[in-house]
Amino acid sequence: MNMISIREAISSDIPTLIAFDHGYGTDHVWQMSFEREPSAVGATFREVRLPRAMRVGYPRDAARLADEWTRRAVILVAEDEESLQGYLAIMEGPSENMYWITDLVVSLRSRRQGIASRLILAAREWCRQRDALRLFLEMQSKNYPAICLAKKMGFVFSGYSDQYYPDQDIALFFSMLLCV
Repeated sequence: MNMISIREAISSDIPTLIAFDHGYGTDHVWQMSFEREPSAVGATFREVRLPRAMRVGYPRDAARLADEWTRRAVILVAEDEESLQGYLAIMEGPSENMYWITDLVVSLRSRRQGIASRLILAAREWCRQRDALRLFLEMQSKNYPAICLAKKMGFVFSGYSDQYYPDQDIALFFSMLLCV
């Protein structure tokens, strides 16, 4: 593998980033069960192996990505000597000193080579330079590869939102404390 460098995106990167295959394959999901009692409400997630692997499309409209990215605090890209290999988009959170990773995509040919991990490390450093207290990572409950990556990188499960994405899928939120 070629040497990877991380930098902030520039406008000429946008067409290449949009052209990436934003989908993923999975053979596991986090399945939610919801329980409601008179004095309590509870949601439980459990890892479930699927009977066969499935391909999952990106939950956002790719045609609108460029417009959405204008509202991001930063987009970091991973590149080698030949081309862009991945990107990560960060937006400011609803609370002060919080940032959210909303998009994390690696080109198909470069997946499973540590690029997503490098992007997350760069995002963590970018946030620390801005005195951020916490970094969040959001993903679909079907995105088992991202769930595994989040846990490997030290993020902890911190919540969910039902019908979060335009396709009505559940969003999972993982977070990392940065002020340690």
